[in-house]
Amino acid sequence: MNRREFIRVSAVAGSALGLSRSSQSTFELNSGTTDVTFNTLPQWRGFNLLEKFTDKPDEWLTVAPEWGYRNEPFKESDFAIIKELGFNFVRLPMSYKCWTEEDDWYKLKEKHLKEIDQAVEFGREYGLHVSINFHRSPGYTINDMHFLPEYKEKTSIWDDEETLKACAFHWRHFAGRYKGIPSSRLSFNLFNEPTGTTEEKHDKVIRSLVKEIRTVDQNRLIAIDGYDFNPSISLLDLKIAQCARGYTPGVLTHYKSTWNKGNDALPIWPMKDHNGILWDRVRLEEHFKPWEEIEKKGIGVYVGEFGVYNKTPHDVTLRFLKDNLEIWKLNKWGWAMWCFRGSFGIFNSGRADVKYEKYKGLLLDRKMLELLKETV
Repeated sequence: MNRREFIRVSAVAGSALGLSRSSQSTFELNSGTTDVTFNTLPQWRGFNLLEKFTDKPDEWLTVAPEWGYRNEPFKESDFAIIKELGFNFVRLPMSYKCWTEEDDWYKLKEKHLKEIDQAVEFGREYGLHVSINFHRSPGYTINDMHFLPEYKEKTSIWDDEETLKACAFHWRHFAGRYKGIPSSRLSFNLFNEPTGTTEEKHDKVIRSLVKEIRTVDQNRLIAIDGYDFNPSISLLDLKIAQCARGYTPGVLTHYKSTWNKGNDALPIWPMKDHNGILWDRVRLEEHFKPWEEIEKKGIGVYVGEFGVYNKTPHDVTLRFLKDNLEIWKLNKWGWAMWCFRGSFGIFNSGRADVKYEKYKGLLLDRKMLELLKETV
């Protein structure tokens, strides 16, 4: 597709598939509520919901079958429980393949887009902020390092102009679709953990996508995951929020995970990593210093993902999480646990050393929940 055709398709998608005026009225900001900006972030606290993490399970079967969801609608019951437990945030890490026809970046599937609309509406109904994240975009997913060749992205958004145009088409569509919804209720998180390229190429892509979104909706709150797991100092002028991670050290958080080989020593906390570096509360504080520094420059920060895989002993997991959560609380940073239901989460995590409590048809890790609630 050439540039002229791309622009035509973008315009048609924005008008034909965007929410109507009457639909947008259901998303209006409650009277008296102040909208948020990149440097006035609330202390969001919540979870990642994974129904649109992948469009079909094939790509994950040899890596981690648990993540092989089937492009399902998001569950209203999750939103209701998250609200009931006292949290206020959900992040939706999604694959663009969930709303795109096979082998055509520009053919959008309205059925699945409406399922995302429904999640945004659930957020309004239950008072939860919704963060829309492209965990897999045209030309990039961090999970390509684990996938078999047939499931990897065929082009690179960092190097291929047509791929960047396709990604811009998608973000422009979402910008138009949700224009008018206040940023207090909805934000965009452009990529999940961008890495594997140069900072110069990364910055070019981010600037291009931010420009596309703001051409349609100049007020939309946008967040990025920094670059290569560090804050993006070179993008301060864009006035976008940035997201840290809470997975370090990986020898503890991903112990015996099927996609992260080589973690052999049973985790303890504090513990040494593969390089012999001691990780403890003090080391964690140093680890998050760059994020504190970028916040001092006027950039809002929150932790977009964190968690511990279910093979790490439960008592070790809780001590590690406690240190992280206390650091984030002191910094007044929000966070989103990976995940809500599943091996890192508070429900149905499959830990062998937890006595679960039955809760609305789910198995609840009560100790982990109470630890999270201490910082709410």
